[in-house]
Amino acid sequence: MDETSIRFRMQQVVDLTTSDMGSIRTGRSTSSLVNGVVVAVYGGTQKLKIQELATITTPDTQTIVIDPWDKSIIGEIRQGILAANIGMNPAIAGEIIRIALPPLTTEDREKYVKLLSTKLENGKIAIRQIRGDVMHDIKKSFEEKELSEDEKFDLEKKMQLITDEFVSKIDEAGNRKKQELLQI
Repeated sequence: MDETSIRFRMQQVVDLTTSDMGSIRTGRSTSSLVNGVVVAVYGGTQKLKIQELATITTPDTQTIVIDPWDKSIIGEIRQGILAANIGMNPAIAGEIIRIALPPLTTEDREKYVKLLSTKLENGKIAIRQIRGDVMHDIKKSFEEKELSEDEKFDLEKKMQLITDEFVSKIDEAGNRKKQELLQI
């Protein structure tokens, strides 16, 4: 059992889950709401994320401004945001795209809390799958007489402690996000 690689894999899951949570809208505007939106540009020949095509800023808590580096694709970026169906209505204002975010309703907040719960559970499942793989390897090593029974139990106990540590990291990040969502 290589603890370093296990911790690395579990940290990747935590990072991915945290990044995924960033796409959930709270009461404030953040660039992560549109960063990952994929846009077909240059006549549909390339599919790129908005963050690869433009500078994304949030001048205030209710506005996102997208400033494309290539001004000729401004319409394609707008269409990509509309096609992504993320509940935003981008408006072209000269050479930039402005997205005004309406305040969240209680219903929206509840919907986003449910979505957050789903994303958190997916992260925990991924952590538990890593644990399951390692536990299987430990059991296999024990059956092949490479480990004593005491070593097997020690490794399983250590693996469970590592799993609990990373699940709690996901829970902490989720609780912070939930507080943001419920804050009016």
